[in-house]
Amino acid sequence: MSIKITLEKCIGCGSCVSVCPGSLIEVSGGKAAIYDPKRCWGCASCVKECPVQAIALYLGEDIGGLGGKLTVRQENTLLYWTVLLPSGEIKTIITDRQKSNQY
Repeated sequence: MSIKITLEKCIGCGSCVSVCPGSLIEVSGGKAAIYDPKRCWGCASCVKECPVQAIALYLGEDIGGLGGKLTVRQENTLLYWTVLLPSGEIKTIITDRQKSNQY
């Protein structure tokens, strides 16, 4: 499992760098980059912290994700977890930010 950073969306704020427990993300040239995707734990910390949804968690078929991509958008205390499936279908789950790590 790994993340995908969309450079066109990235604003280089560094929020992802500060929350990555594996210290795998750096900002270089004003954009975030993961320098060893194979070591990514798939914890989604960076996905949750990105204010512009430039980071997606790849949901591989081996874990039932069907090759989709997960992004998160925050509004006040709510997190909108959106999965974009390869078919184009979009699924959204809404959770409270305080409770999002309970699962």
